[in-house]
Amino acid sequence: MSSPRTLRLHETDNVIIVLDTVARGAALAGGLTAAGPVPRGHKIAAAPIPAGAPVRKFGQVIAFAKTDIAPGEWVHEHNVMLQDFERDYAFASEARAPEGLLPGETPAIFEGFRRADGRAGTRNYIGILSSVNCSATVADYIADEVTRSGILADYPNIDGVVPFTHGTGCGMGSKGEEFDILARTQWGYATHPNFAAVLVIGLGCEVFQIPRLKEAYGIVEGEHFQSLTIQESGGTRKSVAAGVARVKEMLAFANSSRRQTVAASELMLALQCGGSDGYSGLTANPALGAAADILVRQGGTAILSETPEIFGAEHLLTRRAESEAVGRKIVDLIDWWTDYAARAGGELNNNPSPGNKAGGLTTILEKSLGAVAKGGTSTLRGVYRYAERIDRKGFVYMDTPGYDPVAATGQVAGGANVLCFTTGRGSAYGCKPTPSIKLATNSDLYRRMEEDMDLNCGDVLEGVSIEEKGREIFQTVLDVASGTRSKSELLGYGRNEFVPWQLGAVM
Repeated sequence: MSSPRTLRLHETDNVIIVLDTVARGAALAGGLTAAGPVPRGHKIAAAPIPAGAPVRKFGQVIAFAKTDIAPGEWVHEHNVMLQDFERDYAFASEARAPEGLLPGETPAIFEGFRRADGRAGTRNYIGILSSVNCSATVADYIADEVTRSGILADYPNIDGVVPFTHGTGCGMGSKGEEFDILARTQWGYATHPNFAAVLVIGLGCEVFQIPRLKEAYGIVEGEHFQSLTIQESGGTRKSVAAGVARVKEMLAFANSSRRQTVAASELMLALQCGGSDGYSGLTANPALGAAADILVRQGGTAILSETPEIFGAEHLLTRRAESEAVGRKIVDLIDWWTDYAARAGGELNNNPSPGNKAGGLTTILEKSLGAVAKGGTSTLRGVYRYAERIDRKGFVYMDTPGYDPVAATGQVAGGANVLCFTTGRGSAYGCKPTPSIKLATNSDLYRRMEEDMDLNCGDVLEGVSIEEKGREIFQTVLDVASGTRSKSELLGYGRNEFVPWQLGAVM
């Protein structure tokens, strides 16, 4: 019987990853013998690691030994710990000039919807937004009534009428960062290029007033934007009827949009991961990073997010920042989150989740180093607040929580018109109005959840190169942007995944 497969990621690493389940006494590469059983995707010591010494993976510190660890021992939460250590931020030391096409690389295109503001969409929805949770049910009823009526069959260029409801909008301050976050999120969706038209439904007396949103962002009502409130419309039934009538008035305008050839530079790709495992940083995440690099060379935009999940790997981003000023924004975010977590009685290193640990991830440092790989190698061109409109091309960063639906909502509000989501445990997620492409980190997951997974990145462990898989991901992005339905779209995901970040107290 052949020895279980193992992988050493960097010459300075003192752990190796086991790619197959290991039994006690199994002979491993490098003359190692397994001291006990080890699940696949987990780590084994490749050399003696004295108590207090750093544990290294990816050529980086991921933990410190809690006890002496002998070669061949399983390295996981039972024998490692976290402690502070100095990171060299080396601001902008690895920044490069703007990336262009490589020799032989041709300009890429997709078939998208050109909007009046010049941006390009990948889908053509009519959205119904609720300004407050009190109007969520009416927003749902309007979308359901239009869909049930069958009228959309007469308008084949419309992808659907979808409600976007949430749990806030009142019981909050009328100014401050919490209010601003909701305003940026709602405005970002109301003006998103994947919507042909939007209807906003309010109650009427809520803190988050629709007229204030319109005034702040210069939104003018017309064929592409309408609003109403339940109180002014005369109650639930009359509001539903009025909303259905408004949507029907929008149908001809929305249906007039046609796909046309658009340069890939108009794509804004959200980078997400969830349900990560020990393979995430080996397969899907670096392959997605390779695809992000291709998009950046094409003149497009790639958005990395989830600040609690870059903790411990932020120095890799500060080095790639185009300037020290951009790099320091990353450090400032880490400082803010450290304080934010402490105020809530938590800490950033309480990650990974139980599922992450079962999949082989031991510490937040290890998880973060793998997560940052989604961002590829391009220079960091900008750092944005949650749901802030992204106005720069290239690789950028948006501050978001690590919770996937909240993070993705911010990225979409910022303008992301396509999304890639890597998962090793099998996250059930989809997104509207932005299509989500699911990337499985391992072949076993892909086989078990093939109806949910768009691509299998597990074949990277079977000989497919990161570069080749990156090109496959990039082509899939172009195909989905051009109208091919992702697996999550075919399953109907996206209606309940609109989750704006609730930052402050509920009053």
